[in-house]
Amino acid sequence: MQEVIVDLKVAPSTFYRWRRLGKAPRSIKLPNGDVRIRRSEYDRWLAEREDVA
Repeated sequence: MQEVIVDLKVAPSTFYRWRRLGKAPRSIKLPNGDVRIRRSEYDRWLAEREDVA
């Protein structure tokens, strides 16, 4: 998840707020409590937000 935060250039608190509001890419919670985002899910999420200029 840290890679996504760095890639988006947002504060961790912003990303966690997006997650809480359901506006972040879908994530997977592992049995040890770690959270992961699949690359394909992240790419899909970004594509949905792309502006056509």
